[in-house]
Amino acid sequence: MQEPTSPAQQHRENLAGEMKAASRVTIIGMILDAVLGVIKVIGGTLFNSQALLVDGIHSFTDVASDLVVLGVMKVSRQEPDDDHPYGHQRIETFGTLVLGSILIAVGAALAWENTLRLIEGGVDTVPGWPVLVAAAASVVGKEWIFRYTRHVGLKIRSDLIIANAWHSRTDAFSSVVVLVSTAGAMLGMVWLDVFAAVVIAGIIIHIGWKFTWDSVKELVDTGLSQEDTEMLKSIARDTDGVRNVHELRSRRMGHDILLDIHLVVRPEISVSEGHQIGMQVVSGMRDALDNIRDINFHIDAENDEDQPLTSERLPSREDIRARMARHLGELPQYSRLRLHYLKNKVHLELFLDSPEGETVFSSSNIKEALGDYAWFGSVRVWVAGP
Repeated sequence: MQEPTSPAQQHRENLAGEMKAASRVTIIGMILDAVLGVIKVIGGTLFNSQALLVDGIHSFTDVASDLVVLGVMKVSRQEPDDDHPYGHQRIETFGTLVLGSILIAVGAALAWENTLRLIEGGVDTVPGWPVLVAAAASVVGKEWIFRYTRHVGLKIRSDLIIANAWHSRTDAFSSVVVLVSTAGAMLGMVWLDVFAAVVIAGIIIHIGWKFTWDSVKELVDTGLSQEDTEMLKSIARDTDGVRNVHELRSRRMGHDILLDIHLVVRPEISVSEGHQIGMQVVSGMRDALDNIRDINFHIDAENDEDQPLTSERLPSREDIRARMARHLGELPQYSRLRLHYLKNKVHLELFLDSPEGETVFSSSNIKEALGDYAWFGSVRVWVAGP
């Protein structure tokens, strides 16, 4: 009989599968980018199309980005270790930031160069018809690789692969611009070819800025949207046993979401019941958002947002038992003492195994013994029946 797969082993297998899928689609895209880049640069040079030449350079930036993706994916899909207990997904975010910065730099340089050419004038060369063929081939090839890459990126939940897919689609968009501008130039509007080169450069800058800004927001721990935050709070509030929710904090690591939440429960419940309530909240949140990786919940007996936090100077269980012993003697052997730390006071519940102990440890005697302490709140004594 086959041994069941442990969660750690399953996680390792998932990482390996994701890495394999990401590498395969990236290598296919890189080969396509290189072929199209060569065709467009040579075609643009030989057949007088500045737009196609710039589009070819754009394809070569795709090759460079594919190399970045391969390197980053290999590192970011490593297992968590002692130095990176949450994993290495932030390396993927950094890789997306680098990719976006490269696009902005390349786009800005191309936009500047072709804007100067457009201002200076003197553009009098008409692109040849092979430019149309090269642009059409690029549109078809890049749209296919976009759909394939995006499908893989969504499947393995990788923002970097999805970003690389949209980078491929910008190449398809720019090739459409080449088609239109070439047709216009062949009809007499020769300047349209250089203008199209500027437009393509602007597209490159726009996509690069989007990648860069999204990565920066993640690296500075930008939380979930207000809508998602309120949805998660509603799920917690609707969970049986939860009185209130506060301090829900979120952040992203790659495609994963990390949450911290404080849950207010009834103060008299047991620790294990409080933990079980928290686990019910976790289950409900994971059902709502399947990319939540880690939820840290804190169980509160009161809402400490509306009042001062429980003082760290309040006495411990051993301190209270010692003070009761000093005033009333040692507690009976089978008694149980339950403490509630609420509103900067300690409220006591004493459970006695037999009525004999009540003669000394009555509510009035305990209150008289401890009532002068600033931390004392109240006391209740429970006596077992005969």
